[in-house]
Amino acid sequence: MLQNFLIVSQQVLVLCCLMALGFICNKIHWLDAKAVKSITNIVLFFVTPCVIIDSFSRDVDPSLISGLIVAAVIAFFTFGFSIAFAHLCIKDKDKDIERVYRYASIFGNCGFMALPLEHAVLGDIGTFYGTAFIAIFNLIVWTYGVWLMSGDKANIKAKALFTNPGLIGAVIGILLLVTGFRFPLVISTTIGYMADLNTPLPMIVIGYYLGNLSVKKIVSNRKQYLIAFYRLLLIPGVMLVIMHFAKVDPVVMVVSTIAASAPTAANTAMFATLYDKDAELGAQLMSVTTLLSLITLPLLVALAQTL
Repeated sequence: MLQNFLIVSQQVLVLCCLMALGFICNKIHWLDAKAVKSITNIVLFFVTPCVIIDSFSRDVDPSLISGLIVAAVIAFFTFGFSIAFAHLCIKDKDKDIERVYRYASIFGNCGFMALPLEHAVLGDIGTFYGTAFIAIFNLIVWTYGVWLMSGDKANIKAKALFTNPGLIGAVIGILLLVTGFRFPLVISTTIGYMADLNTPLPMIVIGYYLGNLSVKKIVSNRKQYLIAFYRLLLIPGVMLVIMHFAKVDPVVMVVSTIAASAPTAANTAMFATLYDKDAELGAQLMSVTTLLSLITLPLLVALAQTL
């Protein structure tokens, strides 16, 4: 296990170096909130779909298809467990604050943080299985996630559900996988270059948010550490035990563990802003869990690899 921990730690350290660039750019004022929002939009609407499409552009292999289905089922079960747990265990007198806490514990950064690590640890096959988690994430975040943060089912829009970039990328990718169709070289090369941006750009964005984290905020809000424990250790730990006893394929188990162990989703602050909740708290939870995940992620992934 120690060897696995060191290998994963090296990959996490690479991501830390990229985060450090975002942190430095924040401090020297080369990046501001407007620029980060623009980078985030590029990643969400262009880079993420390209990652999914690029990872699905491969020859059909029955074992890959079955593994992808298993990964999707695990993702559904993970979100189901997280939702049930959050509603049972996370309470706050301020219901708007409660919604942010619950959202932060349920939705992990399976695109920005998990996908680069899945690729670093397992290569293309890690990215391939990791896209299943992203597709399910987008499906749930634009339905249940919207209701949770807004408190109103009327805000769930069918158009937003079926036109979100993650789901579109997954549909195109599945069509490529099933039909065997391949884009012309110019298009496929462009998609590949865009997919390569999935590691550096998200890490720089996360580093920027870490630069906004003050010592006072880290010390004063004790409840954030309980949320971090739920998000980073308890939920992924339970899922890892279940996958182990269910004898899930080792590669799928490692990918699912990485996705389940990811820190709070980057869109927590964006959704909080959109629905007039505490966006600063959302950004703080994302930043704190990201910082702590640099320790918890290698531990859980190394444990998954050992099992």
